[in-house]
Amino acid sequence: MEIKQMQYFIEVARFKSMTKASEHLYITQPTISNAIKLLEEELKVELIDRSKRQIVLTDAGKVFQKICKDFLKMYDNIPVELNHLLEIEEGHVRIGIPTIMNVNRFTRLISEFHNLYPNVTFHILEDGSKRIENEILKDDLDIGITVLPTNNELFNSFFFFSEELKVVVNKNHYLANASSINLRDLSSESFILFNSDYYLNDRIKECCKMSGFNPNIISESTQWTFIEQMILSELGICILPSSITDLLNEDLKSVSINNLDIGWELAIIWKKEGYQNNITKKLLEFLQDRMLLNE
Repeated sequence: MEIKQMQYFIEVARFKSMTKASEHLYITQPTISNAIKLLEEELKVELIDRSKRQIVLTDAGKVFQKICKDFLKMYDNIPVELNHLLEIEEGHVRIGIPTIMNVNRFTRLISEFHNLYPNVTFHILEDGSKRIENEILKDDLDIGITVLPTNNELFNSFFFFSEELKVVVNKNHYLANASSINLRDLSSESFILFNSDYYLNDRIKECCKMSGFNPNIISESTQWTFIEQMILSELGICILPSSITDLLNEDLKSVSINNLDIGWELAIIWKKEGYQNNITKKLLEFLQDRMLLNE
C-alpha cells in the first residue's frame, strides 16, 4: 500500500466521482481506478459499491476512509514533529469561532500564544457552532468554540466563558428604557434570529415555547452586523449575548430578560478520537492554563 493510493481514495470519496478526483489531482481516471482496485485486492474487501451511479463507499470503505484521514494527517505532520524534536516550534492550527461572539478576548489569547511561538500560523473559520462541530469531526478544523452542553462522546472540551443573553431593540421601541422584561412580553414582537446553523436559534425557539408562544420570525441571518441594521430599521428585535450588545450601534438598546432559561456557556472543543499535532496540543494546554488562572 502506498501513500498516493490513500490520497487517491480520499479524493474519490470526497468528490464522489473518479472523473472529478482525477481532474483535481491532474492524473488520468484509469490511474485512480487502477490504484483503488489494487487497494481492494490487497485489503481483500470492496471499498466502493460499483452498483450505484454515483460513487458510494461500502462499510469497509467508510472505515478505510477514516483510517486514511488519520494516517495522512499524521504523515503531513511528520516535519512539524521532527522540528519539535529539534526545538523549532512551528505549525499551523485551524480554529472555528462562532459568529455570535465578541472575539476580543480570544484574539488576545491567540496573540499571547503567537508571541510565545512566532512561527505558528492560524486559519480562522467564523460560522455557527453546528458547522464548527461538523468541521472538527471531518478533520477540517483542529479546535473550535461552541456552546455547552456539547456531545462528550465526540468531543473533549473545557469551559471558556459564560455571559448573559439580552433582548436588543431600537431606541424608539417601547421596551428600550425598561430595566428588565419577561420573555412572554415579546410574544407579539417580530424576531430576527441567527439561522439554524446556530444553537442560539434553537434555544430561543424552545424558551419562547416554554413561555407559551411561538416566536414570529421575520428573518434569519448569519451575521450579527446585518441583524443590527435590521433592528436599526425597526424591523424587529433580537436576543444576543451581552458581549455582542456592547458593540452595537448607540441607537440600539439592550434589556435584561428575567428568568431566561438559556444557559449561554462557551467551551473550547476538539475531536475525542483522532490525531492532534504538537502545536495544537500546546495551544490547548495554553488556553486551558489561562482559563484556570482566570477562575
